[in-house]
Amino acid sequence: MEKIVRRRYWWFLISLLIIIPGLVSLSLYGLRPSIDFSGGALWDVYFPDKQSSDLNTEKISQIFAAQGFEGALVQLSEVTVAGKKVPSALIRTKSLDANTGEQQQRNIRSAMQAEYGTSMQFEQVQSVGATVSQESTRSAVIAVLGACVAILIYLTVAFRKAPHPIRYGVCALVAMLHDVLVVLGIASILGVVLGLEVDALFLTALLTVISFSVHDTIVVFDRIRENLITRRSGEAFEDIVNHSIVQTLPRSINTQLTSMFTLTALLLFGGTSIRNFVAILLIGLISGTFSSIFNAAQLLVVWENHEWVRWFGRREPATA
Repeated sequence: MEKIVRRRYWWFLISLLIIIPGLVSLSLYGLRPSIDFSGGALWDVYFPDKQSSDLNTEKISQIFAAQGFEGALVQLSEVTVAGKKVPSALIRTKSLDANTGEQQQRNIRSAMQAEYGTSMQFEQVQSVGATVSQESTRSAVIAVLGACVAILIYLTVAFRKAPHPIRYGVCALVAMLHDVLVVLGIASILGVVLGLEVDALFLTALLTVISFSVHDTIVVFDRIRENLITRRSGEAFEDIVNHSIVQTLPRSINTQLTSMFTLTALLLFGGTSIRNFVAILLIGLISGTFSSIFNAAQLLVVWENHEWVRWFGRREPATA
């Protein structure tokens, strides 16, 4: 425990080994967008003579795949029709063909009725165009950038009584960027390997990961600030940071473990519609716990010791 900060470059190396494969995948394959960002079609289907237990998301997805709509996302629910609850399914697929769209709808209708009976009803089929997808992408970028600016301003003000308060905000943002790159990189890899698609829930998970990361970082930084107030004469900043990490480590791990247990249970036993969302949250939570302890606080030490000067082969500034 006494050497957590002294081994900071080992922690930086571990982070790089995790991030680099994701960056390579992002540069080669990018993210696999769902129809929320790439456009597509929404199929709203009712099953008046069926029970919810009679429906299976994988079976419906296979029916659509057999008609040329691979990767269909199926979400089951219930709607009220004439005072009676009726099972329904919302299916998201790629866009209909401009020339054969009507024939594609007839083929899907016939295949679904062959499986679930002629009472099955297609309530509506909506197309999500490129305009909507561009607005979603723009909103996602603005949301992330806005969150970064707000976090930097907040932390700078919150730690205004500490020496160099802006450093706390910058280091928290760097640790947050680490978590964002980890999530995006793993999402890209999973998109290639397992077909994971980036949708609106992915954006929600990404923003939640940002809040997880910054929250845990603030806990560590706040303890560093408190220990700086009671700093003994001649005590090195590196030792203060290390002592602060040791003090907050049990709290950070115990707090995050409760969330991890809940998310793991949802991942194993939750519905397929939220599985990707939960998986991204779990990955981000683990990354955020690591970065707040082994990256953010270590960066403060690097900055305080001016170690970045040696990185570029420059001479260290003369000390008073």
